[in-house]
Amino acid sequence: MFTSDFFICIIMIVNKVLYVNKPKGITSFDVCFKLRKVFKTKAIGHTGTLDPLAKGVMIILIDKACKANQFLVKDDKTYHARVKYGIMTDTLDIEGKVTETASYQKIAQDELEEVLKSFLGHSKQVVPLTSAIKINGKKLYEYQREKIAVEIPSRDIEIYDIKLLDVYDDGFSFEARVSSGTYIRSLVRDIMARLNTLGTLCELKRVKVGNIGIEKCDDLTEVLNGHYHLYDLYDVLKDIYPVYEVEDDKMIKDGKPLYLNDYREDDLLICKDKEVLAIYHKKTGNEYRSKRGLF
Repeated sequence: MFTSDFFICIIMIVNKVLYVNKPKGITSFDVCFKLRKVFKTKAIGHTGTLDPLAKGVMIILIDKACKANQFLVKDDKTYHARVKYGIMTDTLDIEGKVTETASYQKIAQDELEEVLKSFLGHSKQVVPLTSAIKINGKKLYEYQREKIAVEIPSRDIEIYDIKLLDVYDDGFSFEARVSSGTYIRSLVRDIMARLNTLGTLCELKRVKVGNIGIEKCDDLTEVLNGHYHLYDLYDVLKDIYPVYEVEDDKMIKDGKPLYLNDYREDDLLICKDKEVLAIYHKKTGNEYRSKRGLF
């Protein structure tokens, strides 16, 4: 027989969000797999993949909070990256197979700063072959593994801020705040091309996702030992979307439209007593319709 404490525990975890500091050396899938055991649910998701080389902020969605994934994945992200001179690899990072080497000299700080600033703003970025973007139903990295030639796609990105952090004899480090979908390894490739030399990504740390900094994250080891902080989905979404409180949650659960004269925003977070119900999108005039139910 289940105790009342059991039900209290389940209620606390449903619809929650966890901020994890992912360590280097494991995949994002590995993180979710481990957390399924902690929270005893298969409904565990995240809002942005980090490769095994990378460490840092992962936003984990638990149970019903997974429904909100599409409304969180578009957050801008801030990274700290370190570049090593003199080599190029097939994966555009230090863990790949070396495809080219070259002698190098330490690059002056002012030259590095000038080149980094040239990447500010909108641009098109050719994605790395190691990405999971699908072409004709097949992931790009699968084409690479099978050595099948394919046209590599590009995507629109934006670099909001980029600055030099440090200069070393064999490379440099920088910080970049970028739009969702930006590949830092591809950014490093393009920076090195503009510097007319070789270099590859050797360290990567995601230090912020949206307004969630790494200082707010729990170390994965601590989480696995049962020490963690859970956040209400409401508290996460209200910082992104304007909140509209309703008295009748049934009409929202039935997907009925809302007619609101005092709102101009495209998307609204619909709640009842801070319980997240849906994201509504503005159609025409004052009409808002359900974009996704979150109950």
